[in-house]
Amino acid sequence: MQMFLISDNVDTEIGMRLAGVAGCVVHKPDEVRDAMDKVLEDKNIGIVLITEKLIKLLPEYIYEIKMKRKLPLIVEIPDRHGYGRDVNSIMSYISDAIGLKI
Repeated sequence: MQMFLISDNVDTEIGMRLAGVAGCVVHKPDEVRDAMDKVLEDKNIGIVLITEKLIKLLPEYIYEIKMKRKLPLIVEIPDRHGYGRDVNSIMSYISDAIGLKI
């Protein structure tokens, strides 16, 4: 199974590509829908990472996919701006994951 990123900014896409995750950058609701439709056709993709900002563009569509399909697993990720989160949320995720205060 592969992972795929649907992002609203190039920085996130480049970072994930460096980690071996393919992806695309989109900005408009119709682009998000097109990208998701292509992902749903690819049976090799098991996890879709999508930025918070893009989920807010088409919440009903994304949540319908989450509820009706077993695969792919759709994971909402913060973008580099931490959209809708407090300033230290990513640092607290890292601290919780590794068990050390950073």
